[in-house]
Amino acid sequence: MEGLSSVLPFVAIFAVMYFFMIAPQMKRTKQEKKFASDLKRGDRVITKSGMHGKVMELNDKDGSCVIETLAGKIKFDRSAISMEMSKKLNVPAVVK
Repeated sequence: MEGLSSVLPFVAIFAVMYFFMIAPQMKRTKQEKKFASDLKRGDRVITKSGMHGKVMELNDKDGSCVIETLAGKIKFDRSAISMEMSKKLNVPAVVK
């Protein structure tokens, strides 16, 4: 009984860390991978560095894509595209 009471706080701390830190991060990572794999030609995107553009080509072999910007075409890794900012960019405006 005494050994269990000394281990119980560590188990509780691990459980709290898992549900508040580890599980949400795993869910977010899964969503970002799905977002990157669901990209298609013509999608308007924003990179994590803030560059706006439109997807012109997708390469499944190396996980890259070519984005057309006002400056020209630039090749990026799909992981460089921001999921949150791109989703906000593609949300249709609500007409009042």
